[in-house]
Amino acid sequence: MSGVTTARPAGVGAGERRRLLREIRICLGVVVAGLLVSGVTAFPLREELSFASGVLARVGAASLAPEAVGWVDRVSEGLDATAAAYPFIAYGTDWLAFAHLLIAVAFLGPLRDPVRNVWVTAWGVIACAGIVPLALIAGSFRGLPFGWQVIDMSFGVVAAVPLVLALVWTRRLERSFSKTTVTAR
Repeated sequence: MSGVTTARPAGVGAGERRRLLREIRICLGVVVAGLLVSGVTAFPLREELSFASGVLARVGAASLAPEAVGWVDRVSEGLDATAAAYPFIAYGTDWLAFAHLLIAVAFLGPLRDPVRNVWVTAWGVIACAGIVPLALIAGSFRGLPFGWQVIDMSFGVVAAVPLVLALVWTRRLERSFSKTTVTAR
């Protein structure tokens, strides 16, 4: 594989290294896919919330979760009111979308060569850990319901799982190479 660190075996066979590499790439692929979906769906936020509000009303979700439906309706109305009076504010969510897409691009390095780019995977784990205090502090300050803050925190927790697995497996893959490492071109 071009660009993938290779070396003489050091206790772990080539088959095990291929398996580790495949599992690392699957985990990172899940994270990249999540970031891409998050990024792309942040652009039409107003339209999505309007659609969600309508669907929740049609299926009678307010009888099951009135506070959650009320919050979705409130956010949808807020986005509509803001768009009518100050459409340029949506530019902030465009930057949010762009940031998600850009973070996804950062993981292309570890997808290609996880050992050489392990720092990106470690950075991703740190970023996931930062989501929890951000959601609690900023969410409280901005008046978000606690349940919504928990949903936001769950994104960091859920993304941390494949990232931690990828990090552990990358360290194992790194140890599988001898000290005389060669990089294939």
